[in-house]
Amino acid sequence: MAQISRMQLLRGDFKGENKPFRPPWSLPEQYFTDYCTRCDKCIEACFDELIIKGRGGYPEIDFNKGGCDFCEDCLNVCETSALKKIPDKQNDDAEADFESYLPPWQLKATINLTQCLSMNATICRSCGESCDDEAIKFNLKLGGIAEPVLDSQQCSGCGACFSVCPIQVIKINSINTQTNVA
Repeated sequence: MAQISRMQLLRGDFKGENKPFRPPWSLPEQYFTDYCTRCDKCIEACFDELIIKGRGGYPEIDFNKGGCDFCEDCLNVCETSALKKIPDKQNDDAEADFESYLPPWQLKATINLTQCLSMNATICRSCGESCDDEAIKFNLKLGGIAEPVLDSQQCSGCGACFSVCPIQVIKINSINTQTNVA
């Protein structure tokens, strides 16, 4: 059985599946809520205003406003280490001149192809144009259809594609055991 917080219990999330998206480099949820003092410094530091005050006053990411550019401003102002870069212990490259870190979060985009405008003979490439990681490309099909292809290895989960999709067929999902969905 999944361990759930009091807030999840009160919201009816008995399986512990609906967790909010936290700012990049957040500790796992159970530690994040212990370390975060809800000081709002990360909210104030976010130039793109993606970090908002969520339930309980804890910071959350709102991908409706745009995508995260991983500028590290929120990380730099966090005094309690609720946001913290974690060294990548699996990358033991002896030739590396710098220490490598785990990604800022474990989020990836997905596209519902059955509802995508581009797959339904409407010209739309908004998601591909907004993807700085070039994780979304379009393959031309017969009949003038351009099929979006998402390379999940290249996707950073920044959310830039989510905010520009006119019919919201792009979802941002957690690839951890906990389920986060925007």
